[in-house]
Formats: sequence, structure tokens, C-alpha cells
Amino acid sequence: MSTTLKSVAIAGAVAAAMTSTTTTADAASKEKCYGVSLAGQNDCAAGPGTTCAGTSVTDYQGNAWTLVDAGTCASIDLPKMADGTARKGSLEALKRDLPA
Repeated sequence: MSTTLKSVAIAGAVAAAMTSTTTTADAASKEKCYGVSLAGQNDCAAGPGTTCAGTSVTDYQGNAWTLVDAGTCASIDLPKMADGTARKGSLEALKRDLPA
């Protein structure tokens, strides 16, 4: 193996290691927020019969979550429900806006 090829391989390994560290740090500053995503835009968990990301079928579906910046879940500005009640995100699954 040539010296140049070895240098490129080592540089690639270092770059990959640094990328995974950044991703881990970013994930630590996020939290699951239920009931804030539009239909088909959730990150995961969308109730029985669904597989994961992008499987919610209702806007603001209470049992579907999206990763948001830590500490911001309950303060996300959402439209009011049909009866005029305020709609807020939650750190736990909600029983509102579930598909029929």
C-alpha cells in the first residue's frame, strides 16, 4: 500500500469518527415531542399498525413523535383544535388527534 493511499485511508477514518461524535452530541440536545408533526412527517411511533418514520396519518397525531430541541416541546406554536382548545406538544403520547 502506498503512503498516499494510507494517508487517505487514515484521513477518511478520522473524518468518519468525527461525524459520528457530532451526531451523538446533536441527538443528546433533542427530545421526543408527541403531537406536533404533520401527517407523514413524524420521526417515529405512530400507534398500532404503523412501522415508524413517516407513518402518521393525521396532522398533530398524539401518538406520533418528532425530535425537537430539548426544552421546546410544550412551547411549539400549533393551531387550535376544532373546538378552540389549545393544542400543545407533549413528552408523552397523547390521546388526541388519533386516526379513526
